[in-house]
Amino acid sequence: MKSLRLFSIALMVLVSACNKKSSGTGGTPAPTNMVLNAAVSTDNSGNVAFTALATNAVTYEYDFGNGVFQTVPGGAVTYKYPATGTYTVNVIAKSSGGQSISKSILINVTVSAALLWADEFDTPGLPNSSRWGYDLGAGGWGNNEVQFYTNRIENAVVSGGTLKINAIKEPFSGSPFTSARMLSKNKFSFKYGKIEARAKVPVGVGTWPAIWMLGSNISSVGWPACGEIDIMEHLGRDLNKIYSTLHFPGNSGGSAIGGTTIIPNATTEFHKYAAEWTATSIKFYVDDILFFTFANTPALPFNQNFFIILNLAIGGNFGGAVAPGLTGATLEIDYIRVYQ
Repeated sequence: MKSLRLFSIALMVLVSACNKKSSGTGGTPAPTNMVLNAAVSTDNSGNVAFTALATNAVTYEYDFGNGVFQTVPGGAVTYKYPATGTYTVNVIAKSSGGQSISKSILINVTVSAALLWADEFDTPGLPNSSRWGYDLGAGGWGNNEVQFYTNRIENAVVSGGTLKINAIKEPFSGSPFTSARMLSKNKFSFKYGKIEARAKVPVGVGTWPAIWMLGSNISSVGWPACGEIDIMEHLGRDLNKIYSTLHFPGNSGGSAIGGTTIIPNATTEFHKYAAEWTATSIKFYVDDILFFTFANTPALPFNQNFFIILNLAIGGNFGGAVAPGLTGATLEIDYIRVYQ
């Protein structure tokens, strides 16, 4: 009798275990027969139409291969890639019970960006007031620079097809130099894209030219919370060394993150300085050669509109001591263009 009871209990445990094993997630069958197709647009727009299909699947989780993810209930989605590249796309198909199957595909995408905004600096006189305003004052807003920024034609002028930002040694409102700091704030800003400037930087120890951007929300959140993207900086004491730098909370000022590259003839020839900015990266180039890549994430302030700044500082925390014989310097810019 005892043996029969033990046998019955063992049989019940075995049946129960078998039932649990067979039911899985409530008896939901796993996805099978997965197919993944991609149709890359031929117009170089970056659009790719994806179609994923699997038996018993109810959702499809896309990894577009560039750090962007999306859950698509029906399996069909069109995604616009922001940059040319080769991407491995992975899709996980899931059943209602959470069981899954995955498939990957390799795609090649070509993106031809359209010109969004530009200044070719081809109209002589003061810079175009519909595109540029000015920061006015001394000190460089905490940088201890020695110039006084003005909006005079002596300090910022378009002539011969280029913009010339001139630093001049002259007493002005208590400062020993004047210069200009032009900005597109409240006139033009953008989020993501490629910005490119063709420029020739000045010679002279103590000069500090820059082509850079600030987050458009600086008036409400301040710096460095707004974020700063330095496309090009050059120091007269260290000729031909180009700096590209990112400033943000926890990594600003002397703790900023960036890269440098050495180029020949920065002060005697024009070079192209560019930043390619997406939701996942900011890449810096000189003459179309990539030299520094920064990983962008949603937690950083580089996912909002930024405006452009062009300036020539003298001295300061980064510019350093000014050579006693420096009487003037010019940052010359052929054009600045923004593509998206």
